[in-house]
Order: sequence, then C-alpha cells, then structure tokens
Amino acid sequence: MELGIYTFVENTPLAETGKSLHPAKRVENLLEEAQLADDLGLDIFAVGEHHREEYVSSAPSVLLAAIAAKTKNIKLSSAVTVLGSEDPVRVYQQYSTLDLISNGRAEIMVGRGSFIESFPLFGYNLNDYEELFSEKLELLMQLRENEVISWQGKHRPAINSRGIYPQPLQKKLPVWRAVGGTPQSAYHAGANGIPMALAIIGGYPEHFKPMAEVHKRGAVDHNREVPPISINSHGFIAETAEEAIDVSFPAFKFTMDKIGKERGWPPMSRQQFEASVQLRGANVVGNPDQIIEKILYQHKIFGHSRFMLQMSVGTIPHEKLLKSIELFATKVAPAVRRELNQSNWSRINDSAELQNS
Repeated sequence: MELGIYTFVENTPLAETGKSLHPAKRVENLLEEAQLADDLGLDIFAVGEHHREEYVSSAPSVLLAAIAAKTKNIKLSSAVTVLGSEDPVRVYQQYSTLDLISNGRAEIMVGRGSFIESFPLFGYNLNDYEELFSEKLELLMQLRENEVISWQGKHRPAINSRGIYPQPLQKKLPVWRAVGGTPQSAYHAGANGIPMALAIIGGYPEHFKPMAEVHKRGAVDHNREVPPISINSHGFIAETAEEAIDVSFPAFKFTMDKIGKERGWPPMSRQQFEASVQLRGANVVGNPDQIIEKILYQHKIFGHSRFMLQMSVGTIPHEKLLKSIELFATKVAPAVRRELNQSNWSRINDSAELQNS
C-alpha cells in the first residue's frame, strides 16, 4: 500500500495565539513538511486547491514545483485540481512541467471541489457545474493520449490540430478522480479506467463500500481492468491518543464550525469528535497503534492500494505536525506495509497449495 499526506495549506488561527501565520511562513513550513515526508520514505505528498482566505493553496502546481526542488523520491499530486474552473490544457502543461522538474513524479487528482469560489472568480456559471467538469475531464484524458490534438466542446474554444507542450517525462501523466458520495462519479471513473480517490471525512467507512463496488462495476461493464482506489481521510497522530485528540480537536473544530456556519451544520462538540476517532469512525486520529489498526480495518472493507491522510484540518502547531508526519512514516507505514505484505504472501501460498492439491 502507498501511504501519503495531502494538505490544503491551511492557515487558520493557531489555538495557542489566536493568530494566523504570515503566508510566507506557512509556505516555508509546508516545504519542511514535504521534505520530511520524502526523507522518511512516505510515498505521496499532495496539495489541494482552494480560493479562500484560510488557505494558501490557490496555485498547487507552483507549490508542488517548489516541493519538487527539495525532494527526491516522493510522488507529487494535486488533491484536488478543481477541473470545472480550470483550463485542462493549462493543467496538463503545468503538471507536465512539474513532471520534468521532479524527474517523473507528478500526478493530477481532479474533482469538482468542495467549495465553489473558483467558479465566479474565473467567470464560470454555476449552472454549468456538472457539464463543465465532464467536458473538461474528457479533454484532459485526451491530452494524455495525443501530443497534437483536435477537440471541440461547448464550454471552451475549439482546438484545431495544436501541439501541447511540454510533454511529461512519464509516458502518461497519472490522473486520479476524487469522489465524495456520488455513485455516478464512482461509476464514471471506473468506466473510464480512472483510479478513484474516495474521501471519507464523515460517517462510517463501511457505508462507503458501495462506492468501491460501483467503481469496480463501471470498469467491468466497459471491459476495463479495475483501477486502483485510494482512501483519503482527515487525521492526526501523536505518541498518545489523548495528545492526538487534544492537539487536533481545536483545529478541526475551528475549520468544521466555520464551514458549518455556511452550510447549516451545528458546531462540533468534543464528544462528537472523540466518537469520530473510534475504530469505525471517519477521523483517523490517535496513537500509532490505533492508526495502524484503523488503516488495516478499512483495508478489509475496501482492499485499497493507497491511503492519504490530511493532518492539518485547520492549523496544527508546526512542530506537532512534523512529529505526526514522523510517526506516520516511521511507525505506521512500516507496520501497515509489513502486515499487508504478509497477508498477500499467505494468499499466494494458499493459492499455490490449492493448485497443487
């Protein structure tokens, strides 16, 4: 299993001071976080796109390019690119350039996005929300296949036999589709052979199993190999469960309560948060042993090949966030990989014994 981190480069007020960092300091911290993840052997570092004052991530490809210059091995992805309000040609060019800078480590994760600020900002009509995403995803996937492209759609000027440059170092840029709770999106991703990143940030993980099944059915119905699945969750790791909750709850609450005011959710209570970090809850918060148990528990449900953790749902003190990354990379990741490798080896041996019997 690949294990990694994603972030929206949150810059909300710190619980200790009530003040936000200067954006330059927050970016400096981001680069240190990514470099540590790379040094300690995590597999992916991803930066999402938001256009709100509490985030410093309106230009993920720029941030990822800076990270590429400071890292050597870790894959670099968006999480997500809000494709409906982007130009797919520019997205492809940006991530092809990132691929060249990083020596073949770039990925694109596309999605509709959980906020809508980018649509009026860039002059798009929200009434076209669904059409915009579908049309632009179609174009992006064609860009992966052809250096010279001709294309015509409804929401973007036509392209008449134009070369798209630069081309990436990889033969094809990996593209993942981020999905929340919409079965049609999961089916569409499978039908087009696109790996799915399933966001589980509330409720019970087992309730999302049908999404994985729909994704698989989409692939099977269209005679495609079943693409991989990633589980993307909110979380935080500390030496003890009590510390993990004490450190992360104020940041989680600030962010969720702010969004809740906009969307009609009630404020988050400590009791609700503590319930959400239990084994069957959505939030992956706790000590290393609890996180290992939770990842393996979810793997029995989904059989996924990638797990991504957003450790900064709201601003976590930098030194605490670095410690969380360290524990994830040095305690959690090796144990999860070891357990899954042993399970795979046991299945191979069992299969061989059956064939020989």
